[in-house]
This record gives sequence, structure tokens and C-alpha cells, in this order.
Amino acid sequence: MEMTALLTETGGGMTDSAVRDEFTPQAEKYRRELLAHCYRMSGSVHEAEDLVQETYLKAWRAYDKFEGRSSLRTWLYRIATTTCLTALETKGRRPLPTGLGAPSSDPSADLVTREEVPWLEPIPDEMLGTAAADPAVVATSRDSLRLALIAALQFLPPKQRAVLILREVLAWPAADVASLLDTSTAAVNSALQRARAQIAQAAPSEDAVLEPVGPEQRAVLDKYMAAFENYDFASLTELLTQDAVWEMPPFDGWYQGPAAIRTLIETNCPAGGPGDMRLVPTVSNGQPAFGLYMREGDGVHRAFQLQVLSLGPSGVGHVTVFFDLTLFEKFGLPAVLDGSTAPSLP
Repeated sequence: MEMTALLTETGGGMTDSAVRDEFTPQAEKYRRELLAHCYRMSGSVHEAEDLVQETYLKAWRAYDKFEGRSSLRTWLYRIATTTCLTALETKGRRPLPTGLGAPSSDPSADLVTREEVPWLEPIPDEMLGTAAADPAVVATSRDSLRLALIAALQFLPPKQRAVLILREVLAWPAADVASLLDTSTAAVNSALQRARAQIAQAAPSEDAVLEPVGPEQRAVLDKYMAAFENYDFASLTELLTQDAVWEMPPFDGWYQGPAAIRTLIETNCPAGGPGDMRLVPTVSNGQPAFGLYMREGDGVHRAFQLQVLSLGPSGVGHVTVFFDLTLFEKFGLPAVLDGSTAPSLP
């Protein structure tokens, strides 16, 4: 929803002309980065959008009290952070199956659905505007949005999560973070140290993830698409690293190793042969992703799952599969594929 429409619906103390001429154009340019901030805090693209809307509404209502003692951007981040922390008081963390603490699962066993778990969600790069002109900005943004890092952030208490994001991602001074969280600089530094240690254990090292921009990585992704579309799971296993992980919320199991992953897919995939599955490339959390469409009895390919991949030096190291079909709209993917769709890697 556009800012002016939102404010018109809700009412407030500023005149329409003030909203149009002063607050709205200045504030709107920060929407995408605030969405990224709320997503890092919440682990949900749906919640992040709501939190950003709430942030702007609060900011608009308080704008007549904004005296410019900080930049508008900093002021909006302060409101967004406190909004997120308030929301997180009544919400549990959003894990992936690998974060539930159970060992890897038997790929031939029945799948167990955990609909009551508020699972972590991916976010499309398109919503965050990561196609910025400055490659350094793009790299920093993508690194701080990796799915594994967002999952690792979920292990931190909300305030500790805020400290890490404000200090490490946004480069806020410790004193400013302390002021926002109503604590001491020493407490902020201590929280940051604990958060770094936790993240170092849970998040992948920098050289374990490759950007899918080189010809070798694009070739791997082409072969990955072909393996599914040709129903060639022998070729798929050749693309997986020896310690590759496959997980797929809302099912609570996770599976490790090419043989286990192949058994899992062959046992549970409703496809029966070549042509039953089609993949459409996209980008999620700065990583390659695919919308997978399954051919049903009427011959139509319909949205089935969204896959987010992590590429390492020796192949595909991690695949997280999401069955929440509302994500397809967020990624700008159709619910149904027609015969004219010609997927290509972004």
C-alpha cells in the first residue's frame, strides 16, 4: 500500500499537503531497507511487511515531534526496531527443521508435518531492491540476508538480535544502540560479543557460499533444473556435495547426503517421469532459487514448492524447500505455468 493511501485511511495530525510534500517522499525511499531490517528481525516476509507499515504509521503520527536531532533514516530505524521488539515479545522464534535439534531423518520414513511451528520464510531479492548500482552495497546486503544467517539470528534473544543487526549490519555506534535499547554501552558490547559467538557456530563461513554469477555456477544451476525436469535423480545426486542438506518446512525432518536426498525425493515426489516438473529461476536471500511447478491430472503445471539453494565450491550444499504457496505471489511467480513460459536463469 502506498504511503499516502495508508495515511488517508488511518487519519492523523498532519495535513494532506504536509504528508505529500514533506514526510512521504523523504520516508518512502527507505522502505526497502526497512523491510530488510524487519525481515532480519522477524524471519518472515509477511510479518516484515506488516512491521514496516506499522513503522510508517507510527512515524507519520509522530512526525510533528521529529526535530531533526538525528537523520530521518536513523529515526525510522529506531521506530522499526522498537516495533519489531514489541512484536517479538509474543512470538516464538522461526526455525528451519535443522534448527529443531533433532538428528538427520530417515529418508524412507513417513513425513511429519508441523503446521503449528512458525517456520522461517525466504524473501525475494526483488522486494529489497538489491539490484543497486553499487556492487559493494549489493554484496553487503546479500551477505546479511543469507537464509542460513537469518536462521541463525533466530537463535538469539530479540534484543541481542537487534544489537547484532544494528552494530554489524548497519554499523551503528554502540552508544546509539544503547540509547535505543535503554541500556549501557557496556551491555551492548557484551551482547554483541555473545551474539557473534552464537552466529559463528550457526552461520556458514564466507568462503562456503558462492555467488551464482560465474559460468561454473550457472552450469551447475542449469544441470540442477534439467535433473528435475528430466526426472533424472541420478544426475541430481552428482550435483550435491557429500554433506549436502535438504530440508522442507512444514515437514520437520532434514536429510543429509546425496543418497539420502535421492531416496527422499524418489519416495515422496508425486512426479512420475520427465516433464512432470518445471522449474522457474528466481533469487531469494541473495541466493539462487526456483519455483517448482508440478503437472497435475489435467496436464496443467501448478505451483508446488519454492526451493532456495546454497552453492559451495564443490556443488549444491544446501536446499531449503518451502511449500507455502503464498510465497509465489511475493516472488512474482505465477500460480500456473502456460506453454509459453520460457524459464531462464536471472
